[in-house]
Amino acid sequence: MSMKICAVIPSHNHYKSLAQVIMALRGHGLPVLIVDDGSASPAREAIAACHDPAHGIEVVRLDKNSGKGGAVAHGLRLAAERGFTHAVQVDADGQHDLTAIDRLVEAARKNPEALVSGLPVYDSTMPLSRRFSRWLTHVWVWVETLSTAIRDSMCGFRVYPVAQTLGVLDTESVGKRMDFDTEIMVRLAWRGAPVIHVPVAVTYPEGNTSNFHLWRDNWLITKMHTRLVFGMLARLPSVWRNRPRKEGAPAAHWASMGERGAQFGLWFVLTFYRMFGRRACVLVLWPIVTYFFLTSGARRDYSLAYLRRIHTLKGLAAPGWRDSHAHFMSFAKKALDAVAAWSAPNNAPPIDIETSERVRELARDGGALLVVSHLGNAELCRAHLAGLVGRDVYALMHTRHARFYNNLIRSIRPDAADSVIEVSDLDPATMISLSERIEKGDWLAIAGDRIPLSGDQHTSLVPFLGDPAPFSHGPYILAALLGCPVVLMFCLKQGDRHVAIFEEFADHVVLPRGERLAAITDYASRYARRLEHHCLNQPLQWYNFYNFWNKAPPHN
Repeated sequence: MSMKICAVIPSHNHYKSLAQVIMALRGHGLPVLIVDDGSASPAREAIAACHDPAHGIEVVRLDKNSGKGGAVAHGLRLAAERGFTHAVQVDADGQHDLTAIDRLVEAARKNPEALVSGLPVYDSTMPLSRRFSRWLTHVWVWVETLSTAIRDSMCGFRVYPVAQTLGVLDTESVGKRMDFDTEIMVRLAWRGAPVIHVPVAVTYPEGNTSNFHLWRDNWLITKMHTRLVFGMLARLPSVWRNRPRKEGAPAAHWASMGERGAQFGLWFVLTFYRMFGRRACVLVLWPIVTYFFLTSGARRDYSLAYLRRIHTLKGLAAPGWRDSHAHFMSFAKKALDAVAAWSAPNNAPPIDIETSERVRELARDGGALLVVSHLGNAELCRAHLAGLVGRDVYALMHTRHARFYNNLIRSIRPDAADSVIEVSDLDPATMISLSERIEKGDWLAIAGDRIPLSGDQHTSLVPFLGDPAPFSHGPYILAALLGCPVVLMFCLKQGDRHVAIFEEFADHVVLPRGERLAAITDYASRYARRLEHHCLNQPLQWYNFYNFWNKAPPHN
């Protein structure tokens, strides 16, 4: 069956840009169906005047306002009656760049079963409140579809496959107002309809009148998301089977999100945190974390493999999905606390200090190397570290990871990245710079539980939680070259507080000639024993969600 395409324009009191919208659609050869959704004068008369069947323009009127979704549904039924297989939905207010019509229609011709939607590219006219609300809906849609492939579900410029869409409308309850665009897209995706995005420029015309009612429509959207979340849970196997795939690529984990999106997500979390507090923010994070828990199979397996080691050593029953989900939630709370510490230092969680007199002497005497880990919240501590030790502290990070992270932190705290030294290799120039900082009395911080970018050839296999695991040589080689003391730090959450534990590790790292590798391995083994001790005490606070032991994780 060949494709036959028309355009459907729902309009409630929008008429000032209607003539230009119709002209653009007719210029692309599309018959136009206009649904006047109970408009009042003068819009009613202006819309009626557009009726011109001889030139492919038909106007129908609904005497009672049924909402945008009701008007679109009515237009789609008319399209089906007139033999159209596809319908281009276009808003009547002139927000969308209609030069994109050809690209949307071409995508529909290549993918006739798909819902082809505009992907809005906004200019500066978009109100900030709209950005916030749209991002929140995006997150809920990711949860409801178990996928991040739907990048925008609210754009009113799209191409519907008419039969499939009416199949949803005839058998399921779909919102009839501003909740329609999102809900119909999610329900089509549940049935396996592909979702394809085409970038479309969007502007908010001067003097534009919005039909969005703040309280009514936000309440309808809230009910819609509640409906969809429970609907997703009720049909979980089919939703998982039909979850949308990104165009041209498999679904990505959160670590591969674009920097712009991550910065906006960070802004959203901070705004919510400041407005409603930490407890409310954790509630919002729960469904987001649950989505990533369900869709990040490898990281979930590695989490369970790590927790099995902990439970075996502690004589506990084997961990289940609830334990792993708690592990994911612990990571989200840790990230929230760290971001809050950078953005609002005065409101950061309190940090107690636990250390020895020897470490206090080192802090008074001069520079040192601080070995931190992915256990606990070292980043929260870093936001206050200079004050805790009485010295300037600089974190050593690999360039590839540091630039992205520092851009995020700099967006909320411009001076935060000043305490980071980006390194890829310890070349002579870098070593001279680090040595000068130690001589000044600064402290340098480096992670001890992450395999270096150079790979396994610069690691030693040492016992850790029941099996040999690779630990980096870097901290001990660096300490030997700098000739400085080494201190371990673990920042652990205990109840409502955090405790920064500083432990003396070595006054000097000595690597004898001919026994260098054995000495490094001994230092790495000592470090692994201390890390294991704290992991057993706070198992949900170790956040290396990858194959740390270089073994395939066992499955239940």
